Amino acid sequence: MLDLTSTINNQFRMQKYLYVYILKCNDNTYYTGITNNPEKRIKEHNEGFNNNSYTFFRRPVILMYCELFIDYSLAIRWENKIKKWSRLKKEGLINNDWQKLKYYSKSKNKRTI
Repeated sequence: MLDLTSTINNQFRMQKYLYVYILKCNDNTYYTGITNNPEKRIKEHNEGFNNNSYTFFRRPVILMYCELFIDYSLAIRWENKIKKWSRLKKEGLINNDWQKLKYYSKSKNKRTI
């Protein structure tokens, strides 16, 4: 007899996740990345795991934003989208300031202050 609950639980445990994250570097810039293990990845950034990394000479870094994704393609698209954003728009996301995020999403040609 098939135990459906056990099967679902095993599949859930085997499910891999991706996280899109934003780090604040010591030079006040932001770095956006993707990982399946945020704790390990941030530790690698702070320990200087890769001297070719953007964050290598900008340590220490602080985690400012992290979002979990089950769908890999959505995670990759979200990371790429955030990487193209302005600093102010990223700060809107980091601070859950949806008004700021919306404002900085508008075309610069249409903005009025």
